[in-house]
Amino acid sequence: MRFMEQLKISLVSLLGYWIIYAVGATLRWHVENLQVLESVQNSGKRLILSFWHGRIFMASYFFRKRGIVVMTSRNRDGEYIARVIRRLGYGVARGSDTRGARGATIEILRALREGKDGGLTMDGPRGPRYMAKPGAVYIARKSGCPVVPFNISVEKKWIVNSWDRFQIPRPFSRAVVLIGEPVFVDAAAGKSEIRAAEAKIQRSLEELRYRGDCWWGGAPDT
Repeated sequence: MRFMEQLKISLVSLLGYWIIYAVGATLRWHVENLQVLESVQNSGKRLILSFWHGRIFMASYFFRKRGIVVMTSRNRDGEYIARVIRRLGYGVARGSDTRGARGATIEILRALREGKDGGLTMDGPRGPRYMAKPGAVYIARKSGCPVVPFNISVEKKWIVNSWDRFQIPRPFSRAVVLIGEPVFVDAAAGKSEIRAAEAKIQRSLEELRYRGDCWWGGAPDT
């Protein structure tokens, strides 16, 4: 990158970090099913946290400072996200320029073996919105760790006009974190078992988003 481009990314990512931290600290959080995370970790397994791309703002704050390794793309948007979440205490799996997503998957698997949790946006990096991709199931099958879907909804928010309808919570809004049941994938799973696991994750994410977005009597995001 040119110097001015690097400077711009550094300044914008620093600003993004402070905005997430300042706004996140004002939110009034309600969490359901947190014991799922504790149960998985107590069993000796690590978490593969899965969520929708448009909820990155809230998720980044809620799971901060836990050393979770998050898969991000190698494009410019991914660079902004990577720099922000590193400041929030995350690791980043991006792969190499030549290996791309395959390299990032290898890094996530390595992190899980080293005792760290992983995270990825199921419809990222470019959509379609709210359509889960198969990456998490592949990682679960290779690692033996479960995929744990979750959703974060906020009562009051701004929605960016982007492909993922990126949400920015309004300060002092109420926020609800809904955690789904873990989805395990056997190492010997065949095509039908893999498709069933993918469908289960998609269904869980949809149900969590619907419940969360309707939590205060509103309509689910589309």
